[in-house]
Amino acid sequence: MAFRCIAANDHPDHDTIAAFRRRFLPELAPLFVQILLIARQLGILKLGKVSLDGTKIKANASKHRALSWKHARKLEAKLKAEVKDLLRQAEEADQSDIPDGMDIPAELARREDRLAAIAGAKAEIEQRAAARYAEEQADYEKKLVARQAKEQKTGKKTGGKKPKAPVAGPRDKDQVNLTDEESRIMPISGGGFDQCYNAQASVDIETMLILGSHLTQNPNDKMEMEPALEALSALPESLGAVDTVLADAGYHSEANVDHCLQHEILPHISAGRETHNQTLKERFGDPDPLPEDADEITKMKHRLKTRDGRVLYAKRKCTVEPVFGIIKAIMGFRQFQLRGVKLVSGEWDLVCMAWNLKRLHTLAA
Repeated sequence: MAFRCIAANDHPDHDTIAAFRRRFLPELAPLFVQILLIARQLGILKLGKVSLDGTKIKANASKHRALSWKHARKLEAKLKAEVKDLLRQAEEADQSDIPDGMDIPAELARREDRLAAIAGAKAEIEQRAAARYAEEQADYEKKLVARQAKEQKTGKKTGGKKPKAPVAGPRDKDQVNLTDEESRIMPISGGGFDQCYNAQASVDIETMLILGSHLTQNPNDKMEMEPALEALSALPESLGAVDTVLADAGYHSEANVDHCLQHEILPHISAGRETHNQTLKERFGDPDPLPEDADEITKMKHRLKTRDGRVLYAKRKCTVEPVFGIIKAIMGFRQFQLRGVKLVSGEWDLVCMAWNLKRLHTLAA
């Protein structure tokens, strides 16, 4: 009301607000930390334990505007044949009748434009396939080295199937979206797939304030622990330091455990769902003592099985997941309005800031 009085009931239209947001997203980024500093000054926030998770948010693009590698090649061949036929008709125009209403130059231009778009889509798919192959090849070689090391240590041939070498090149189902080529087809809750981005957030388990956020094109969370830790480490020292991170099985890997320890953060990452019909000892007791030579993964699994570990890990579901639920169901943010990783990342940061302001108002009341 105060703003309306000062502005004589004048207000910017939605186009002006949208243009302002798009233009000044980088300038708004520092406000994220300023909100956390205010929470600290009010005695509300002190860093310690955080929950990390991701949620799929629909991109500003339809999944029906995606072009697969298989369909792109089929469509390209069809259009090239049509172009060839149109050129033939143009050459024979003096000797044969052209169908009424046909504008050969316009038809050629339309098909050439579509071929150019398909070529761009194919190039993007090939680039992604090359990056995937490099990653899969590195993982394959790592598995081979580990297998050979185990055989040398035990003196026995390792059982089970040997790692399968990756295949280079695009796959038939690889696809790119023609509206927002940086978005990806991802599985969504409730079943099915949609054109999405994977929005990540690190949430303080005491206040439910978002301490760090980033956006990824990866449909799974395995590679998102390190960027989340980097964001938390970049927070001002006056906020304190994160000492524990809680994450579900999507983040479970030896590399992610190592990343946490390198940042002097104790990882509590689930290895999978708990088995049903556990004994009373398994449900309520502490596990057997750790062996002296236990590795970090084994230590973490043991930590999660202790009574204190179970109580702490249970807080993950009631911190980060409710934040995503409120952002989508109460604040109504279910789809990005901007396109491209850079702009969408800024939009997600803005949403997280809005949540923090909303939450801070509640905590300070």
